[in-house]
Amino acid sequence: MTATIERGSATAPVNSPKKAPARKRPGGFLGSSNGKKVVMAVTGAVMVLFLVAHMLGNLKIFFGRDSFNEYAHALRTLLEPIAPYRTLLTILEIVLVVSVVMHMWAAISLSRRASHARPVKYVAKKSQANGYATHIMRFGGVTILLFLIWHLLDLTFGVVNPEGVNSAPADRMISGFDASRWWVTLIYVVAVVMVGLHLRHGVWSAFQTLGWANRNRYRALRVTAAALSLVLVVGFLAPPLAITFGVIK
Repeated sequence: MTATIERGSATAPVNSPKKAPARKRPGGFLGSSNGKKVVMAVTGAVMVLFLVAHMLGNLKIFFGRDSFNEYAHALRTLLEPIAPYRTLLTILEIVLVVSVVMHMWAAISLSRRASHARPVKYVAKKSQANGYATHIMRFGGVTILLFLIWHLLDLTFGVVNPEGVNSAPADRMISGFDASRWWVTLIYVVAVVMVGLHLRHGVWSAFQTLGWANRNRYRALRVTAAALSLVLVVGFLAPPLAITFGVIK
């Protein structure tokens, strides 16, 4: 006697579990790590362009006081009479301040995100190169910010400059780096060197963020970042050292 076993339909519908909707990171693109890296790269490029222009302007002091004063005056009268006095310079200063603030915001955000992603420190020690770069970018940024505040009070607004607010730009610069104020020159040298180290690492990181640092370009981009930093450091240090040692009077 044979038993017959009835089977249900093999094609019966099966309810698959619903997938949870993907969580969007708050802030959109700017809230992502890639977005913050792009912000750092773009704002960093703005600051590099400013540094190059500022360095070239400072070198005008080697052509005499009149040449430097004419350069400083030209910055404030660009777009006149179409726009009021100092309009373009004010716009550039606003762009620079926004770039600095956004750059710092992105750097701090990325640093916090990295620390939250690794609540437990690695057992293996980081390489000396990575630790060195981290300290340069972290403490170097704070040093540069403090120096920038002093630099503006000294040479731009003349608040802490011996020549005062109403003096000519060349007079403020020469008086500011006088041999009697050697400590100001020393602070300037340290700060500019920190800028160079910060810039070298920052430019290289920007190349990596933009996807340019492949195997074929690796060495060339490394050299480019180092060369750009060296040129800016030498260009910025030349005027104050020349004034301190009496080459420019």
